[in-house]
Amino acid sequence: MKTSRAARAGSIALAASLALTLAACGSDDPLGVAGIELPGGGITVEGPPVVGTFAGAGASSIEAAMDAWRAQFQGAHVSANVNYDPIGSGGGRRQFIAGGAVFAGSDQVLTDSEIDDSRAVCGPEGAIDLPIYVSPIAVTFNLPGIDTVNLSPANMARIFTGDLTRWDDPDIVADNPDITLPDLAITPVHRSDDSGTTANFVDYLATVAPDVWTWDVSGVWPMTGGDSAQGTSGVVNAVQQTVGAITYADASRVGALGTAAILVGGEWVGVSAEGAAIAVDASPLHEGRHEHDLAIAIDRGTDVPGAYPLVLVSFGVVCLNYEREADAHFVREFMSFIASEAGQQIAATVAGSAPISASLAGDIKTSLAAITSSEGTQ
Repeated sequence: MKTSRAARAGSIALAASLALTLAACGSDDPLGVAGIELPGGGITVEGPPVVGTFAGAGASSIEAAMDAWRAQFQGAHVSANVNYDPIGSGGGRRQFIAGGAVFAGSDQVLTDSEIDDSRAVCGPEGAIDLPIYVSPIAVTFNLPGIDTVNLSPANMARIFTGDLTRWDDPDIVADNPDITLPDLAITPVHRSDDSGTTANFVDYLATVAPDVWTWDVSGVWPMTGGDSAQGTSGVVNAVQQTVGAITYADASRVGALGTAAILVGGEWVGVSAEGAAIAVDASPLHEGRHEHDLAIAIDRGTDVPGAYPLVLVSFGVVCLNYEREADAHFVREFMSFIASEAGQQIAATVAGSAPISASLAGDIKTSLAAITSSEGTQ
């Protein structure tokens, strides 16, 4: 069994090419990065440039990073146009498997049945998962004047099942002796779409609070009713507009909202990219998959000091064989850039993610080298 490791974020100065490329895409500052010294380096095009238009779809959690990656890539490969539809992990996987996208972004690894289905468009070896983005999931709330609340596994699960309904409930107060919690209704907000963030969140609850959270792990919210919104921006906007509301979302998108600390090994751990990296570092790969499939199985119940196991890993879902060499070449080049030190450092600055380790990046490079095309083998 191989072990995946995530490196801690560094800080290296980046030339201004990213900001210039983003501006060229139709906005003076579409990602709000003007004036920021982005880490990493540019793309060196050593082989044939990528030419054509290529579609991707999937997780909304990686939208900010994907926008930056696309802009930088298109700045180097001037005849390439990369589109990405942040329709959610489930929708992205379905679109990819149906042949409507060259790659998918997913916060949830392919299931065995999805791998089987992918053979219709990817050939007999099917599709693989490549980890390209590591980020904590924040349990984020709107309580004016309160930045952090300690939420034990049971209390967190009870909030999202609707069992805990007031912020000043004695069970929540007991874990927060240093703050005054308001006499205010709790309004939990969940994702309405098929979401990898949901799958990661409920996987965490099912692991750490199994007596409370008894539903199967799925990207579809298991209960009917309640407040919901589509996509990461949808749930965050809903919480921003409702005092007392709480949701789960990629930590890079929560802005000034408060965030919960979770209980790990008897210690309260706040949300951070560093904690997410530690958790991923302690997690193995799924067994029984293709040798080039790098699906990480997060250890949600870890007690490693400093780990924040409420984390999502977003995967680039790609074919091991494409019909067109142009698609295979694009995937090899684009995913190679994303997994590079430059690509990972750009995402760390734009989206607050935790860069993957050099060893994992090397494994991704090996997997990408195995991608072929039917045209290339004729």
